[in-house]
Amino acid sequence: MRPDKVSGRMLQPGRAASSRPFNIGLLIPVSGALGILGPSAYACARLARDAWNDADGLGGRELRLTVLNSSETSTTLDAELEELIGNREVDALVALSNTEVCRRIAGLVNARVPLIYTPHFEGTGLPDWVEAIGETPERQLLPAIDWMANRYRPKRWYLLGSDYCWPHWTHLFARSAIRATGAQLAGERYVPIGARDFEQVVEDIRASAADAVLISLVGADSIHFCRAFGSADMSRRALRLSVCMEENAVLAMGPENTDGMYVAAAYFASLESDANGAFKERYHARFGDRAPTLNSLSQSVYEGFVHLSRLAGADAALSGTPLDGVRAGSQRAFDASVDPIFLGEVQGLGIRVVETLGGSRPGS
Repeated sequence: MRPDKVSGRMLQPGRAASSRPFNIGLLIPVSGALGILGPSAYACARLARDAWNDADGLGGRELRLTVLNSSETSTTLDAELEELIGNREVDALVALSNTEVCRRIAGLVNARVPLIYTPHFEGTGLPDWVEAIGETPERQLLPAIDWMANRYRPKRWYLLGSDYCWPHWTHLFARSAIRATGAQLAGERYVPIGARDFEQVVEDIRASAADAVLISLVGADSIHFCRAFGSADMSRRALRLSVCMEENAVLAMGPENTDGMYVAAAYFASLESDANGAFKERYHARFGDRAPTLNSLSQSVYEGFVHLSRLAGADAALSGTPLDGVRAGSQRAFDASVDPIFLGEVQGLGIRVVETLGGSRPGS
């Protein structure tokens, strides 16, 4: 991050001498299309909070969480957030949501407290003061399309997305990348967030003669589509690629519906690295064998706390012990501009890493 983004105004150092807790607003989806991520996102946030507090908190101040529902279905988020900020009851925000929600809350927050936005995003459309740490299409999607072209040489791609800003913007990149491989665009379609009936969409894909499908559906929507896709025996006809599929969705759609599916992301629970091994050991020691399933989107919340700890550590008035990053494979925060992106193949009920698409492997 740029040093000029660490300011006394943002992190409020004048209040750091206080012994009161440092309150973090945790914006995670607990309903709607992304609601499936809520339990694991909350678990990752609690793990980060506990690690920070075990290291004497933030300059001796205990970290506490206030959870708000960041789903697109929430009707109370704006009012709750305004009350917290207006009453100075929150010192920073860590948010997992779709970018449409993030744009709205960024306008409401208006730089009054730091806002760390953790998932992949368009790479544009958010104010400069928002600390958006996730992957962008240039590094996450485009190398994956090239890999698919080199490995399988699909001739006709179909683009399917949820009808909001991120899929539309992502598909701008995808269309150019697909044509650059010599393939054609067989079709493009957008469905409302919360869509459940995909039979007609699947038939449209079949009629298009597509041999590859880019899936930019969010959360539960991708589950319902992939179930319909598998039930129609389309897995043998067309490959699938996604940059927003994660382990919870794979479990929910079932192994019979995942053949020929690939996912590009900066984190998978199956990553073999010392950093991820230690992270998973702490996670399961804290939450047990029946802990919520680790996945790339929810784990990004942990990385959001890592990033926030770096912001605080860069301010002498708010010095604290930085958390260790997991995705970067070293004791620093994840940097989506240089750290590796991985391509995973869905196999059964899991995702196996088959290629590194950029950067260096964790721990190397």
